[in-house]
Amino acid sequence: MEEFVFYNGKKLRKGYTTGSCATAAAAAATAFLFEEEASEEICIELPHKRSLTIPIDSIEATEDGCQAFVIKDGGDDVDATDGMLIGVKVVKIDGNQILIDGGIGIGRVTEVGLQNPVGQAAINPVPRKMIEESVRKIIGLNQGVRVTVFAPEGEVIANQTMNRRLGIVGGISILGTTGIVTPMSEEGWKQSISLELEMKKSQGYSSVILCPGNYGEDFVLTTMKLKSENIVSMSNFVGYVLKEVQRLEFERVLMVGHLGKLIKVSAGIFSTHSKDADARTEILIANLALLGMSVPQLEEIEKCLTTEAAGDIISSAGYETVYQVLADKVKKRSEDLLKYRKHEPSIEVVLFSSQLGYLASTRPLEQLKEEWR
Repeated sequence: MEEFVFYNGKKLRKGYTTGSCATAAAAAATAFLFEEEASEEICIELPHKRSLTIPIDSIEATEDGCQAFVIKDGGDDVDATDGMLIGVKVVKIDGNQILIDGGIGIGRVTEVGLQNPVGQAAINPVPRKMIEESVRKIIGLNQGVRVTVFAPEGEVIANQTMNRRLGIVGGISILGTTGIVTPMSEEGWKQSISLELEMKKSQGYSSVILCPGNYGEDFVLTTMKLKSENIVSMSNFVGYVLKEVQRLEFERVLMVGHLGKLIKVSAGIFSTHSKDADARTEILIANLALLGMSVPQLEEIEKCLTTEAAGDIISSAGYETVYQVLADKVKKRSEDLLKYRKHEPSIEVVLFSSQLGYLASTRPLEQLKEEWR
């Protein structure tokens, strides 16, 4: 039975994770190898004791075993792995162990601090358990098998994921904590950011540079000339990531972002996606008004569709000091968010725009560059 979730008034269909795909393919291949049963669909048990039926795309015998394929269906979720083919090959071995590994298109862990040790295939613990339990039900307690998960397009598709940033190379990860993909759910994205932060902490980093996206990273690398090792993309989850930084007890935080994104934080908006809040113009007008900008000039600002467009008016009117005001407010709002909880990291902020470049920072830019090298 299909399941749905309602989001912003839309009915969206749920899907299933790469972990569920691999589990279904493993069960289908095992059933064909041991019972000569070719199933068109497989019912698997999810971590919370629910069941899920997944279609099997194909099953075929190999020289030494059997392999089955499932097409990933993410439902109505936007996911790089949606529609890709995930295969599992099962081969009998001596003994009673179930050995699970990754083949072509499945990434390998190259950095410490992730859920899998360095060198192991990026098949997370929950999917591993799901695969093992599904296979064990079929083969019994005394038989052993080697289970190899693979994805023919995995290496190419991995370029659209966060894997390389997490130190996972060569392909996709087999993921999922519930087995179900909920459309528009931000939890998976947040978990990836948390994993990256945990990895850096375990590697001994005590400072982290937080950027909303690629523009911020480019500014850090090209203008500030800092190394990439400390950079973590926080996307729109500013408040969530700041609290994770606090939980992991990082000592220092440098937030570097485009004015159009971080201006929201200056007003206490910590989820910066436009679906949650888009008060950029109003925030800019309020701060310019406090600095004394005339009503006609404020009305011109109000007509601007972007903060970039407003920048020309601000410059011609001589109100560039607004950028320093905003940078200081981003810092204060961020510090206030983490008040009264331990640990409290030090926070500094750098603002820039695409057209004007560097705008303002809570400490002199050259000083920050020197401190963060």
